Amino acid sequence: MDKNLIQRTISGIVYVAVIILCATPLGAQLINTISPDLVKQQYLYYGLITFLMLVGSWECVKIMKFGKGYEKWVVFPVIAVIFYMFSKRYFYHDFFFDFRLSEILALSLIGIAVVTLFKYPTELYYDSGKLIFTVIYVALPFSFALGLPKYSNFDNSFSLEVLFLFILIWSSDTFAYLTGKFFGKHKMAPKISPKKTWEGYAGGVILTLVLSYFIEKYQHDLRGNWIVVGFLVASFAPLGDLVESQLKRSFGVKDSGNIIPGHGGVLDRLDSFIICVPVVYLYFILEKFI
Repeated sequence: MDKNLIQRTISGIVYVAVIILCATPLGAQLINTISPDLVKQQYLYYGLITFLMLVGSWECVKIMKFGKGYEKWVVFPVIAVIFYMFSKRYFYHDFFFDFRLSEILALSLIGIAVVTLFKYPTELYYDSGKLIFTVIYVALPFSFALGLPKYSNFDNSFSLEVLFLFILIWSSDTFAYLTGKFFGKHKMAPKISPKKTWEGYAGGVILTLVLSYFIEKYQHDLRGNWIVVGFLVASFAPLGDLVESQLKRSFGVKDSGNIIPGHGGVLDRLDSFIICVPVVYLYFILEKFI
């Protein structure tokens, strides 16, 4: 058997297991069998998001090849301040999904960063542009990810929005790949991602919608309507892949890193997550007004 396939399979299983343990009550339950009340689930999830955000930020800095200016040394302090502000909201249960102007502005900045990458990539050749892009593209999405689950300090409950978000993203990627492999003829973005096709995109949307229907039917404790969430994820997950591909292409990089053997770096694995989180978060804001 191909050694690379074995490596990819093992690291993929470990990756999925870590997500499940940190994004569901299973992680705390498993650890607390050793010693009762040793850890709360919200700390495992917070640790996961913090780790992914820091590694993703480091990978983005390496991809963009910062110069010798001050920007390279400022990027992580700026990220730390932003993440700290969201961390306080996380632990004080301050994510109410109200229509806050500051949140809408922050979510809008992510869209502006994506447009800049595709339409005005030369802006990112300056260290100031690299600094701004890294903060917006990596730090903000992971910061907003802290607001997706609900939890209680009293009964150790922890909601499963993030787990099912990952499941829908994996579903979209898998179904799009399989549909594109067998039926794909029309390239979506041949210069950026030659293997992506519109047939694959359609297959990913349709089959992910089927899965989201069952999530909505049987998971009644989740925030929002998950048929809508499934449509948003299937629609925007491919964009996440294109954004990261364009970023690497602009700076002549093949993989963002090698932290996940056979799969690349954090940005390679979570490119769809980075784009889907702010989209779903914005939906949760708008959903309160419907």
